[in-house]
Formats: sequence, structure tokens, C-alpha cells
Amino acid sequence: MSKKVALHNLGCKVNAYEVEAMQQLLEQAGYEIVPFQEGADVYLINTCTVTNIADRKSRQMLHKAKKMNPDAIVVATGCYAQTDTEKLKEDTSVDLILGNNQKNQIVQALEEFEKEHERAARVIEINKTKEYEELSIDHTAEHVRAYIKVQDGCNQFCTYCIIPYARGRVRSRKITEILEEVRKLAAGGYKEVVLTGIHLSSYGVDFKEEDKKEDLLSLIRAVHEIEGIKRIRLGSLEPRIITEEFMEGISALPKVCPHFHLSLQSGCNKTLRDMNRRYSAEEYAEKCELIRKYYQTPALTTDVIVGFPQETEEDFRESYEFVRNIHFYETHIFKYSRRQGTKAAAMAGQLTEAEKAKRSEKMLELHDLRAQEYEENMIGRELEILIEEETEIGGKVFYLSHSREYVKVAVEKQEGIGINDLLTVKIADFAREHILLGKPTENSPCILR
Repeated sequence: MSKKVALHNLGCKVNAYEVEAMQQLLEQAGYEIVPFQEGADVYLINTCTVTNIADRKSRQMLHKAKKMNPDAIVVATGCYAQTDTEKLKEDTSVDLILGNNQKNQIVQALEEFEKEHERAARVIEINKTKEYEELSIDHTAEHVRAYIKVQDGCNQFCTYCIIPYARGRVRSRKITEILEEVRKLAAGGYKEVVLTGIHLSSYGVDFKEEDKKEDLLSLIRAVHEIEGIKRIRLGSLEPRIITEEFMEGISALPKVCPHFHLSLQSGCNKTLRDMNRRYSAEEYAEKCELIRKYYQTPALTTDVIVGFPQETEEDFRESYEFVRNIHFYETHIFKYSRRQGTKAAAMAGQLTEAEKAKRSEKMLELHDLRAQEYEENMIGRELEILIEEETEIGGKVFYLSHSREYVKVAVEKQEGIGINDLLTVKIADFAREHILLGKPTENSPCILR
């Protein structure tokens, strides 16, 4: 009888990709994948360490797994397993620890544990490795969109961030390996891929000079050539990658979606310096203008941290006004979370939770206003959508989709339209908050066929 494995992921899209890759390795080895509940023989938790809260959630999930089945093998993988190995070695809920760059060893690690029945840790010095850990998927939990990990590690060392210590230095995946994976996914019917990594903008910087120099633009161009892929989306980008050459290059590729997540963190130059972000607010604004030079109505989204150590009311106002003037579609707001082991955690001038909450609330109000404005601007326009799932709105069945700008669009269910269809719709109104109502145009594929 095959062993039952339950998997649980914490954290980012890269973590989600890696857990799917581990699941497929386990399936190929004959393990049965089951829901994360009582009855599994193995519980695998892919941990996160981006904040102290993420650490706590990781520990809680490991303890929960052991309580569900005390006889099960509990495996901790990922970033928290990498950074707090010694603490996990003392945790009796954990049987097996796999750090980063060890996830492709999951099957062998479980086989060894079955033989020895001794708690073990496979954790390397991640900051010393130059090897990219090859993992791949041929299907994903999402039926129409696949996230593809193309890069690992980060060389930036922002003062608030632990990730360079958890993920190591920049390591890029070979284009040949990426293209092979994308072709498999395209053959499986996936029409949209999202290129993602820990620091995507650094893709290729670690390739040796004697090798053919590849960068993110050359990777996007190569993926664009793959038949069956209709859309290419990019994960979070750093401002420095937005150059005339880069924008001219991607704007010539019709499969690239006009949806850009450009990481900001603060619109105040003093705070940016304290964060070690390596650009000014003025430089960031220029990059946004450059994107808008090449795309008519791009969806610009970003991340902002409020309540960073020593951020005064004046600093916050400067950041707020900057965000207000850029007109982002979406702004993801994070209250600064003190992460032990980072420079920012040791800084003087830590703010109270009440101060952070107040600033967060104000930024969230701005986010809601700008999101509404962007979506209202889409009414009357024709957008291409990719249908993802069914949903019910006001007692009627609709298909839920995303436009190329990543705006949610609902289309009433009708004959000739199905999941994974690309079609052109005219936006009529709001179906409900943050979901637009689209009606197929006469030249939509579903009408023509």
C-alpha cells in the first residue's frame, strides 16, 4: 500500500511552485497525495521566514501535523527550516529538516528516514552555493495559469529583509531548462505563464562571461516563441530593470501582459536610504513614466511598507503623496514587522503597532480609491480575458477571468464559452466590487466557432 503524503505551503509564489514540484516528485515515486488532515503518513510543510509571524505560523503548522498523527513523519522544508535549523532540531514535532537547495532530495530523504528511523537534517550553507536547484512541474493546481520559477537568491540585502540569508546569492536557471518546462505546460493546455523568482530582475547576472550572456529580456523573448503560450506575465520587478532597451524589447512582444509589479516600499528618500533600496523616489517615478510611454493603460502595482523604524509623520506624508501621485492600480500595504537577524530590527526609533496601524489604514483607503478609479476607466473598453473558473453572482452563474492587465472580469455562462478560453469582451459595468462585467464581442473566438 502506498504511503499517504499531505503537503502545506506557507509564503510566496516561489514556495508554492516548489511545493508543487515536490508533490510531483513524490507522485512519481508512488506516494499518494492526500488533503492536509488526519490520516496522512507523511506531512510536509514548506515553511516561510519573511517575518517573525511567518516563523510562528511555520512552527504552528509543524506542531499541528504531529498532533494529527503522532506516528507520521513530519518534514520541515524551506526558508524557516534553512534559517532556524538548530531550533527545529530541538523540536520533537519535526522528524526531517530539508533546507533550501535540498527540496529535490525529498524522495531520497524519506527513503533514508524509513531505513534509519532517526531524525535528520539536510541543510547546506546556502550563502556558499552557486548551484541552482533544478525543480520542474508539468501541471499545477491552477488550470489555466502556471508559475515558473526561473531564479533563486538575492544579492540586495535590504535592511528589513532576511531572505538573502534564507535563499543565498543569486542563482539563475538555464534557459534550456525553462523552455523545456514551458513547452510541457503548453502541451498540457496552459496558455499563460508567470515568470517568477526571489529577485527576478537579477536573472542572468550570475552566468559566466564565457557563456552566452542571457538576461531577463532574452528569456522573455525565448518563452514568447513557444507555440501554445498566449500570455506571459512577469513577477515582481526592481525599478533598475526598467530601461528604454527593456521596455522597447518587451513592448514588441504581444504575448507580454501590460501588468507590472514594480516594488517601491517607500516614496520617501530618507526611508529608502534606511532600507538600502538603491534608488530614489524620483528615479522610481521616471521608471513608471517609461512604462506608460510604451503601454497606454498598464496596470502598475506595488508594495509599500509603513512604519519603518524612524519613519516620522513627515516621512510618511511624503511617501503617501508619492504613492497618490503615481496612480497605482493596486498597492499592497505592509506594516513594518521587526525581523530578528536584520539590520532594521536593531535600529533605534521602532514605531508602536498603533502608529503603524493608523498609517496602514490611510494607505489602504488610497489603494481602494485608486483601484476603483482604474477599474472604472475600463468600462466601455474591449479587453482580452482568460476564463479560469465558475462563480455565482446575484443568483446567476458566471465565468470568472482576468484581463491582460490582471483586472477581474465576470462573463455570464453561456454555450460556446468554457474554462481556459481566451475571448474579447466589452466591459459593461461592475458585476460586484473589484469584478467587472464583460460581454463577448462579435469577433470573440467563442462567437466565431
